[in-house]
Amino acid sequence: MPVSVRIATRADEAVVVDIIVLAFSADPVARWCWPAPHRYLATMPTFVRAFAGRAFDGGSAFQTADAAGGALWLRPGMHPDEASMGEVLEGTMAAPARDELLAAIERTAAYHPKGPHWFLPLVGVDPARQGQGHGTALMAHALAECDREHLPAYLESTNPRNVTLYERHGFRSLGRVPLGGSAAFVPMLRPPR
Repeated sequence: MPVSVRIATRADEAVVVDIIVLAFSADPVARWCWPAPHRYLATMPTFVRAFAGRAFDGGSAFQTADAAGGALWLRPGMHPDEASMGEVLEGTMAAPARDELLAAIERTAAYHPKGPHWFLPLVGVDPARQGQGHGTALMAHALAECDREHLPAYLESTNPRNVTLYERHGFRSLGRVPLGGSAAFVPMLRPPR
């Protein structure tokens, strides 16, 4: 049965944030930042909202109809709430780790496209529902809009398991920015079709 996708509004925010928190619970970068489970669970919802919450106001937050997956895209001209992100990192990470993370983010920023593009900060599927086509449906839905607008799409994969999903949708790796020895950011770009 095909997976349907719809726009997620502010009324859906708590559900979509919960999906993403669950999906990132084993993500190498997220767990490098907050390795203690209680710290991760307390911090990640606030970080998700700071990093990508503006998607709910821009009509670029999506969820599967059965609430198994969610994606928060930022349209051209939309940006993460960097001040709030900084506050989250400042209040939840020790200085050496935070400094290493910020340096990696700065190196990754060099890959970010300069012209108009869609940016995918976060996409996730409830771990109990992964492998059932939810991630594919979420990607296809937003990328069709990118193509209608003839704009590229950009993301930074933080989990090597997801790179092949993105490649199947036309993304190509631009490099690798290591973090903490075992984690890394993989910036990826997809030209419009």
